[in-house]
Amino acid sequence: MTDAERAVLELSDVDRSYGKVSVLEGVSLTLRAGSVTALIGPNGSGKTTLIRTLAGLDDPTEGTVDYCGPESVRQIGYLPQQPAFRPGQSVSDTLAFYATLAGESESEALARLERVGLADAADRDVDALSGGMTRLVGIAQATIGSPPVVVLDEPASGLDPAMCVHIFDVVEQLAANGTAVFLSSHDLALVERTADRVVLLDAGDIIHDGTPDALCDERGTSSLLEAFEESIAAEAGTVQVQGEAT
Repeated sequence: MTDAERAVLELSDVDRSYGKVSVLEGVSLTLRAGSVTALIGPNGSGKTTLIRTLAGLDDPTEGTVDYCGPESVRQIGYLPQQPAFRPGQSVSDTLAFYATLAGESESEALARLERVGLADAADRDVDALSGGMTRLVGIAQATIGSPPVVVLDEPASGLDPAMCVHIFDVVEQLAANGTAVFLSSHDLALVERTADRVVLLDAGDIIHDGTPDALCDERGTSSLLEAFEESIAAEAGTVQVQGEAT
C-alpha cells in the first residue's frame, strides 16, 4: 500500500444514541488518503449524525473514532450543510481570519480560494455570495491548515447543475492532492462519477461499503441510482418479513 492509500481515520463499532433513540449502530469504516468516500442513504438514515461524529462534533455513545493520519495542525476540515460566515466581512478577510487560527499566511489562504475557482470574489462581501459561492468559500475554509481529512455535508445540495459539477471537480482535485474526502450527497450521478467508495447507510446501519460498480453489480443495475433504490427496497422488504415472522 502506498502512502497515498494509508488509513487516516478509523471508526470502530460506533453507536450514537440521543436518549433512548438509537441513530447509529455498530458503524465501522476506514478513510484513506487520496480517496473520495461518498455517504448515501434515505432521509432519516443517520447520515448527518455519522458526519458529525466522524468530524468530531459529536462523541459516539459506544465505539471509537481514531485519527491515524500524519501530524497536522488541523486533522479534520469540515463543511456544514449550511455554512455561515461573519456578516460584513469580505471573502478574503474571512479566510484570513481562519488562516490565523491555523497558523497559515493570508497568501496561502487566498491560494486556496483560487483553487476552488473564486479568486475574483476575494473582495466580495460574504453576505453577497450566491449559495454555490458560499459553499466554495466553505470548502476553501475547510482546507485551511491542510487537514488530511475533509468532511463535506451535502456540499452541492440545492445548487444548479453546473455548480454541482464544479464542486465535485474541486472534490476530485482535493483527493488527487492526497486528501481523504468524506462527503454526503443525494446527487448519485455525480457520486458515481467521482467517488472511489460508496457507503450506503440505512436505519443507522451500513448495508454496503465498496465501489459504486460493486454496488451496481450486486444489484444487477446499470446505474448507482437504480442500485440505491433496489438496495433500500430490499432492506425494507427484509424488515417487513422479519416483522411478520415475529
